[in-house]
Amino acid sequence: MGALEGKITIITGATSGIGARSAEVFIEEGATVVLAGRRADVGEELAGRLGQNASFVRTDVADEAAVKALIEDTAARYGRIDVLFNNAGHGLAPVGIAEIDMHDFDAMMNVHVRAVVLGMKYVAPVMRAQQSGSIINTGSVAAHRAGGSSQTYCTAKAAVVHLSRCVAAELGEDGIRVNSLSPGAIVTGIFGKGIGLDAGVADRAVAEISARFVRAQPIPRAGMPEDIARAAVFLASDASSFVNGIDLVVDGGAITGTRFSQGMAGRKDMTAALAKMAEQG
Repeated sequence: MGALEGKITIITGATSGIGARSAEVFIEEGATVVLAGRRADVGEELAGRLGQNASFVRTDVADEAAVKALIEDTAARYGRIDVLFNNAGHGLAPVGIAEIDMHDFDAMMNVHVRAVVLGMKYVAPVMRAQQSGSIINTGSVAAHRAGGSSQTYCTAKAAVVHLSRCVAAELGEDGIRVNSLSPGAIVTGIFGKGIGLDAGVADRAVAEISARFVRAQPIPRAGMPEDIARAAVFLASDASSFVNGIDLVVDGGAITGTRFSQGMAGRKDMTAALAKMAEQG
C-alpha cells in the first residue's frame, strides 16, 4: 500500500516540472490525482499516460470562477478532497526596482498569491465538512533570501509562506493541515520561461540548467523535481499528521549560507594577503 492510498488530490501547475513529477509520484503512492493547468494538450497526454487514477482539468488559477469549478467539480465527482497542492507558478526575469513593470508584478501576484488564496478559499469548506485534509502551497528559498530572484518573485513567495502559516492557525482547528514547501535550485523549465523562452524549449533546457545548479548548494548535485515531489508526498500523507504551519525547505542546504569549501578558500586567500602585508611592513 502506498503512502497516499485512496487520497483524492488536486495538483495545480501539473503540466510540467515539479507539478508533473509530483502527479506521477502521487499516483505511484496510490492517490487519485486531478491535474490542473493551462496547457490542455500536455495535460491530457500526461493524464492518459498516468492511467485511470489521473484526470486533467484545464484551469487558469488566476481566474476565480475556474478555481471554484475545479474544486467543486472534484468534490462532487469523488465526494471528498484530501489534498490540495497549490503549485502553479512562473518565473520572471529580474530587473531593478526602478524598472519593474507593474503589469508583470500584478500577473505574478495573481498566479503565485491570489491563486493560492483562491484554492484555499474554495477547498476549505470541503475539508471542513470532512474534518481533515492537507493543503500544500509551493513557496521558495526566494522567500528567505534576497538577490537570487526578482524582487517580485521573492515578494510573492514570502507572501505564500506567511499566508500558509496564517491559514494553518485557522484551519488546524478543523483538522486541516496547511504547510508550504520551498524548493531551492530545482531543474525545471521555469527558469527558461522567466527569460521569455517558449514553454517547450524551456522544458527541454534541463541539461544546461542542471550543470549550472550542481554547485548552488552544499550537496553537490542539482535539485530535481523528484526531490520536491517526495517531500510533497510526506506533507500529503498521514505520516505528517502533526505537521502544521511549517515551511519545509528542500534546497540541499542552500540557505545555510556559503558552501564551506568556498568560505575556507576565501579565508585562506585573505590570510595569505594579510600575511604578505605583514611581511612588507
